[in-house]
Formats: sequence, structure tokens, C-alpha cells
Amino acid sequence: MKQIETERLIIREFELSDTEGLFELDSNPDVLKFIGIDSVKEIQESEDLITVLQKQYAENGIGRWAVIEKSTGDFMGWSGLKLYRESINNQINIYELGYRFIPRFWGKGFATESARAWVNYAFDELKIPKLFAVTDLEHHSSKNVLHKLGFKDIEVIKYNGEYLNWLEIKNESENICSKGSL
Repeated sequence: MKQIETERLIIREFELSDTEGLFELDSNPDVLKFIGIDSVKEIQESEDLITVLQKQYAENGIGRWAVIEKSTGDFMGWSGLKLYRESINNQINIYELGYRFIPRFWGKGFATESARAWVNYAFDELKIPKLFAVTDLEHHSSKNVLHKLGFKDIEVIKYNGEYLNWLEIKNESENICSKGSL
């Protein structure tokens, strides 16, 4: 089992034991407000998603991973990289950083902490030249997390009928994420 540890988090591949936590996350309309997808209605949908994520690990060696609070062992949400092999914004084979947390963990720096770990992993381990992220135009909290990490606003794109902020960070020594350890 692969995992990344930070000061307060364990970030690891999803297991079927995460089904209830994932259901709590993805059945909450507040969590999905800026995502553009419907909330899940049945716990089986969460179990099926974990199976899909596990398949992505096998095929791509990466994906969205469960975020666990170190001190309690509680499932908090997910964070990770998604490999886009199909064209998105006229680019292919690029990695997107994403994260989603249960509301009781909002506003405590967990998204920034987990995202920083992924930026470091992408650049130090995967040696990729850049990462991208997208946010809803009104999702200011998520955009603030990305700006803290050194992501730059590139453009507004239309994807799946939604207008989104496209942000990027390049693998360069001056990035905030590369200036020290977690």
C-alpha cells in the first residue's frame, strides 16, 4: 500500500473500508456545490467509485487517494493527481491536482497540506514538468489554496458545459512547494 505522510495527514490509496467515509463526502450537497456533479444517493455508488479508483492506480500508477487524519484515524476526504490521457484544453497526458474534504475539516489547512504533498510528489518523484488544476469561477477557497502553493491563473476554459479557472504550476526551483519540507 502506497502512502504519503505529512505532519497531520496520512494520504493513501483508497480501500473498500473507506466506503462509508466516501459516501459521507459525496452525498453532501455542500461538498459538491462547485463541482458540477450530483450527490450520490446509495452507498454502493461510493464502493463502485473506489473500485474505479483502484483500477486507475493499476493502470496509471496514480489517482485520487484517501486522506486520513493522523491523530484520530478519521477519513477526511481525498486528494491526489489524475492523469488525463484524453485532450483537455488542447493538452494530453497531463496531471490534474484535486482535493475534496468533508465540511468538518474545512478551514483548517488540510487541503493546502495535502495538496502541497502532491505537488512535491509530482515534481520530486514523478518528475513531471507541470501540474494543472481547475476550479469553479466562484470557488474562491479552492483557488486560494492553489495560489498559496504557487499555482498561476492561466485562463478561463469551458469544460463539460461549465466555465472553469485553469491554473498551472511549473516544476521550477522557485515554487513555494519546493522551498522546504512538509
